[in-house]
Amino acid sequence: MQVCAAGILLSGNKILLGKRRADLEFYPDVWDIFGGHVENNETVEQTLLRELTEELGVTPININPIGVVHQHEPSRNEDYEYHLYVVTKWSGTPENIADEEHSEVHWVGIADALHLKLADPKYREIFESLAVNPPRTESD
Repeated sequence: MQVCAAGILLSGNKILLGKRRADLEFYPDVWDIFGGHVENNETVEQTLLRELTEELGVTPININPIGVVHQHEPSRNEDYEYHLYVVTKWSGTPENIADEEHSEVHWVGIADALHLKLADPKYREIFESLAVNPPRTESD
């Protein structure tokens, strides 16, 4: 089983999504959240911090676990376990610095994100939940 961590950057009613490049073998030309595989005895949280720094140039400050999604990828005959987090505070300005994976990165209103072609259909339910019940932040 491949264990992964992924974060949804949330600012108000917008989330940051990346469009995966059309020439990728794995989930091409769909909108996705940011993250990656756990490596070398990392914790899931350490993976999240590393991946968001590598892919977006941000350091998460407030992270809230929101669930685990299991998925089987038939083309690779592998099972994946995605630990999902909402990131409500970070340092740095998100930008597409790991361009080998994403062709674009945009802030998208949650309602608009529900109509996009997403990497995982389960994201719609997660996004809807964030719209109805956003995580509390330190300033709340």
